[in-house]
Amino acid sequence: MLRIRSLQHVAFEDAAEIGSWAAMRGHRLDATRLFQAQALPALDDFDWLLVMGGPMSVGEEGAYPWLPDEKKLIRRAIESNKTVLGICLGAQLIASALGARVHRNAQKEIGWYPVSLTPEGARALALSGFPPGFTAFHWHGDTFDLPEGGLHLARSEACAHQAFLVGDRVLGLQFHLECSQASVEGLLAHCAGELVSAPFIQDERKIRGGAKEIAAANRLLYTMLDNLERL
Repeated sequence: MLRIRSLQHVAFEDAAEIGSWAAMRGHRLDATRLFQAQALPALDDFDWLLVMGGPMSVGEEGAYPWLPDEKKLIRRAIESNKTVLGICLGAQLIASALGARVHRNAQKEIGWYPVSLTPEGARALALSGFPPGFTAFHWHGDTFDLPEGGLHLARSEACAHQAFLVGDRVLGLQFHLECSQASVEGLLAHCAGELVSAPFIQDERKIRGGAKEIAAANRLLYTMLDNLERL
């Protein structure tokens, strides 16, 4: 049984379908809710660290005073050879913890958009079984530079850096494969003000219409998590 710990930044962005995968595989998933000022876990408390999404930026340490210690924990988990998976803000936090720059992307990307694997992504064991291209859910305005030694795994039309891998066990995804109908609705409820007219921002109707993509995204999620479990 794996002991999986998620770092949750807002109430409406939890582990979603990662929780379903963990339950089906017999693993334990516990959440540290940083937005409720819960204490960060000790390294010995988990085997895997999940760093979830959120509307804040990695540099907003004045508004979110737990960010510096969270980045220190991420770095220590990586140095301890833990499996670390970051999603959206979580990927940006991993990149920042490893010294890479996180900054505004040229375009916000919100909705269901295609992602393409790079040649490195097609060879990565963590993404074994992925097709060359797939549709994923996005909700981000920031992006990351690749950390030192990081492999560039995926891109989209709006965002060049969609995924990276450091070593075998540290994976950052800018997009969401873990999404559920509830998690999409949570983002629509809390972040609808971002749905302005722009080249890569869909409206609520298109985002809800994309719910047919959730099952396919979740299958890729399960494939990826099973791959990580075997490493």
